[in-house]
Amino acid sequence: MIRKIKIFLEMIKIEHTMFALPFAYVGTILGSVTENHHLPTWAQCGWILMAMVGARSAAMGLNRVIDRAIDARNPRTEKRAIPAGLLKAGEVILFIVVSFALLFWAAANLNSLALKLMPIAVFMTVIYSYTKRFTWLCHVVLGLTLGLAPLGGWVAVTGTISLPAVILYLSVALWTAGFDVIYSCQDIEIDRKEGLHSIPARFGVEKALRIAKAMHAVTVIGFVLLLATTDLSWWYLAGTVVSAGLLFYEHQLVKPSDMSKLQAAFFTMNWVVSTVVFVFTFIDLVVVKSW
Repeated sequence: MIRKIKIFLEMIKIEHTMFALPFAYVGTILGSVTENHHLPTWAQCGWILMAMVGARSAAMGLNRVIDRAIDARNPRTEKRAIPAGLLKAGEVILFIVVSFALLFWAAANLNSLALKLMPIAVFMTVIYSYTKRFTWLCHVVLGLTLGLAPLGGWVAVTGTISLPAVILYLSVALWTAGFDVIYSCQDIEIDRKEGLHSIPARFGVEKALRIAKAMHAVTVIGFVLLLATTDLSWWYLAGTVVSAGLLFYEHQLVKPSDMSKLQAAFFTMNWVVSTVVFVFTFIDLVVVKSW
């Protein structure tokens, strides 16, 4: 049983949840302070954590089931749980159902709008894995899916969607799309061989990296725009400056002629970026602000 749990955790890359979770709580804290003028409750934070775990686990499980044949033909992914025979597709499908049930339970305990919007989250998690079969904009679809984390956090505590929530959503969506473009550069040959679509496969690695850089530039602009539409102050601005520097450094790690540091650029740097934005938002709105 313990071995099976470890296999499931490896399959869904539980550590990558740290990409989206800090931004989910940025949306939670920022939404509550902006719209409600108080901090979110511990109960709300707990339900949001459960919703995040459920949504992301379902999304990763779907990706592994849908792409299992492609994964088996890709040297980078052939040892994943399903193609390697460590898990059966039926087991993963059951895991997906349970994960979606956890998401539904959490949404039902937050507010009516969160519950009403849940089908959109389900649709986005399902459709993403198919988009690479027909469009190189698949990275943007992934971004719009992961961007639901901060938007969902905002909706969970406010029951509304306002301009700052949309700005945060689109900023995180472009941040995600940008690092996914970088990550997909390593699969350019297999994508072309399999007839799959991606920005690197369509435009080549050099142009793909420039597109990713442009996406991250717009991300930083979006983060700055939040200053004009919320109660955020210079502490948050300081975090935005740091995150911009980290994104710049991320792009220095990956070159068209040298992809040896791609894993560091993908996992380490993006985990740090999301954590930095959360920490400085927390300091600004929770530590410094007097309640």
